[in-house]
Amino acid sequence: MFKNDYSVDSNKSKFFTTNLFFGKGMKLKMKKLIIYIIILLTIMFLIPVIFIRKYENKQIISQIENTIQQEQNIKNQYDYKKYTTIKLLHEKTGEVEEIKLDDYIVNVVCAEMPANFELEALKAQAVVARTYTIYKLVGGDRKHENADICDNSACCQAWISKEDRFARWDENERINNWNKIVNAVDSTNGKIITYDGQPINAFFHSNSGGTTEMPINVWGGSGYPYLQVVQTAGEEEYSQYNSEVILTKEEFIKKIKEKHSDAIINFEEDDCIKILETTEANRVKTLKIGNIEIAGVEARSILGLRSTNFTFEISNTDVKFSVIGYGHGVGMSQTGADALAKQGQNFEEIIKHFYVGVEIINM
Repeated sequence: MFKNDYSVDSNKSKFFTTNLFFGKGMKLKMKKLIIYIIILLTIMFLIPVIFIRKYENKQIISQIENTIQQEQNIKNQYDYKKYTTIKLLHEKTGEVEEIKLDDYIVNVVCAEMPANFELEALKAQAVVARTYTIYKLVGGDRKHENADICDNSACCQAWISKEDRFARWDENERINNWNKIVNAVDSTNGKIITYDGQPINAFFHSNSGGTTEMPINVWGGSGYPYLQVVQTAGEEEYSQYNSEVILTKEEFIKKIKEKHSDAIINFEEDDCIKILETTEANRVKTLKIGNIEIAGVEARSILGLRSTNFTFEISNTDVKFSVIGYGHGVGMSQTGADALAKQGQNFEEIIKHFYVGVEIINM
């Protein structure tokens, strides 16, 4: 009995020993299998990541190469240094004169900005005038068959000869004024304003009235990203800031009817003249006159106003327009540039104030 019991226990012991051995073996195999699976999954995960990173690196390298190539293309396309001379049309005589670029810029600055303005303002004007000229040359926006640009400010840029400029300056100021402007041009030699690597259309005007205008509100179109509404303190100190135009009611009606013969204006009506819409810069965008509506820009032209920033008063006999600012209001304000220079800003800071997001480079 005991023997048999012992035999049973012995068999049981062998059975458990065998199972324990095989159980440990199975566990080891399972651990190895799990490790192999983990390694396999890791490899499967890493391979795509490696390839994606290689692809992304290739894309980055490709983008860098494309950017370098684009910059090179711009340099190849616009070799600004070749524009050392220009052909200038003198509109009154019809003569075309070939002149060195910076000699031309000196005469432009003489015509466009008072010599008693701050030197940094004159430098800004020189860079703006040079940029405007280069823009005309490389942009294909030429208005004259045998010339690059003319001396009429209504068409291109103002220009005045040295002799005519001297005749208008006081004798005791001529040499100093001339040397000051030459200095402004020479000290900014070759500098132009660019946006996205290309010269900008560098509009400028006399006095913004403290706030510049968007070009879309003056000429329509899509505008330019660097020509935004900006504010400038100090322009109210200049004579160009305020002006008035007083017309008799008869003169007013005559001027309107010259352009709009169908206009009917009854001064007995309270709203015979009414500002319907203004721009962000507080300039008149749309004006109602009697039975017609015209743009503020057209009203300025018809009525001989200095800008579209105006209000009006109607008396028993007259219509009085009170005007703020002088010019279209787009781009750099010349009195604003002088005001900023008096506040301590240099020509680069002045330029970047009026033209948003631009760079100043050497040709």
